Amino acid sequence: MPTPVEGNGQGARRAEVLAALSISIDLGLGLPMEHVLRSSLLAAMLADELDLDDEQRATVYYTNLVLWIGCHADSHEFSRWFGDDLAMRRDSYQLDWSGLPYLVYLVRRTGSARPLPMRTRLLLTLLLTPRTRMAALIHSHCQSAGLMAEHIGLDRSVGEAVACAFERWDGNGLPEGRSGAELPLATRVVQLAEVCEVHLRTHGTSGALAMARARSGRQFDPSLVEALLRCRSRINVLPDQDVWSRALELAPDRDVMLHGDDLDVMLRALGDFADLKCPFTVGHSRAVADLASAAAGRLGLPPSDVARVRRAAYVHDLGRMGVPNSVWEKPATLSESDRERIRLYPYLTGRILSRVQGLQAEASIAEAHRERLDGSGYPRGLSGSALPMTQRILAAADSYRGSVEARPHRPALDPAAAAARLREEVRAGRLDKAAVDAVLAEAGHPRAGRSSGPAGLTAREVEVLSLVACGCTTSEVARRLVISTKTVSNHLEHIYLKAGVNNRAGAALFAAEHGLVGALEDGATTP
Repeated sequence: MPTPVEGNGQGARRAEVLAALSISIDLGLGLPMEHVLRSSLLAAMLADELDLDDEQRATVYYTNLVLWIGCHADSHEFSRWFGDDLAMRRDSYQLDWSGLPYLVYLVRRTGSARPLPMRTRLLLTLLLTPRTRMAALIHSHCQSAGLMAEHIGLDRSVGEAVACAFERWDGNGLPEGRSGAELPLATRVVQLAEVCEVHLRTHGTSGALAMARARSGRQFDPSLVEALLRCRSRINVLPDQDVWSRALELAPDRDVMLHGDDLDVMLRALGDFADLKCPFTVGHSRAVADLASAAAGRLGLPPSDVARVRRAAYVHDLGRMGVPNSVWEKPATLSESDRERIRLYPYLTGRILSRVQGLQAEASIAEAHRERLDGSGYPRGLSGSALPMTQRILAAADSYRGSVEARPHRPALDPAAAAARLREEVRAGRLDKAAVDAVLAEAGHPRAGRSSGPAGLTAREVEVLSLVACGCTTSEVARRLVISTKTVSNHLEHIYLKAGVNNRAGAALFAAEHGLVGALEDGATTP
């Protein structure tokens, strides 16, 4: 695990990144943001009542954050069986997951979005072997959850705890039917805390505690229910707390910072997590990140911006968790309601990431990856100068990779067809020409001459223009780029000629229109 780092340098707190992951898990459960974080406060109350030691508290804390990290990995199967996977998970919290009421719930949901013949087949299959069918789904979930917990660097004890997410105190759970103390303590604590949180939000303190008493000895450990009942006064004030801040105060790793490769590894893991939402998106975020960062380097962006593009690409699809698979996997034409849900997902990505100090720039780039230069994109309809070059590159890279990947409504395009599609987007004014040229060059599509910025600007001319647009004098530009003032003046002459302007004001407007303002905002130099 990374060690604590002093100061406020570039980087992000590990606890905040994991908290952001928990919010994407909330979306995958069909629950309001911060459900998991609120659950962590209830789990901490139980840890106090049980007088757990620091190691046990750490396991409980992390298990709570990622108990349902596998929920999206089986979303494809959940959607096939039960329709809207988010609604299925959300509504199931109101039931004790055992006995006749739960079986009736499964029957009612099975095939609900399918044509009658298919629904009939699914119902017959479920009714003949209900436990076997659910066990298969849950086994997949548990395996995925354990693997992903280890993938993001959590202790083995956390992986063992999340693998028992569907087991029950009475032994009627799945997939192995463990019972009583065979279940890890962290699992038992978190199961009670997170179900209680849902009922606390929907039925108040009395309703939540009544639910816990009713399920005591069946779904929940009776001793933990008794401990929870002793927390009534603390539970009453829970809604008044700043959940994000309070949950982070409880984090065992609250002072650990992620920098450089450590931050990349964590964000890449989050991207892998999001990509498992649908079978056809596995590996998408990694591929986009590789392509976008290479294109940013080709265009001469400073290392800080190349890193931001790469990290934004890793996590640009986190918001996908908030849209059900029944929409993502629809082979037919989408309804207007479906389209509105899809248009929302980049906004959800921004909401998830914006709370993480040190990732605000990446959050802004990621949220805007579906925006287009002509204002036809989403979620905000931004256009022109509101879209910096970092966003333009990510938009082009995401569009290219999406084109060469199959989707339910269309087959994958071959690389040549995908390249033609992007060039058509440039001609239509939706994608940036320089960004598309760089992406296509990095994807292996040959083009004449060296890749350049807008209007044929070289990479060095882009750097000079960016600084001039920010108000730097010729001498300041020379000092920042470690070149002579005469060289800067020569570059400016070429810039004016290529951009069709004759002064600094015109150059600044050209830079704003093409997303070049602030490219060297961190003071980076490019010798």
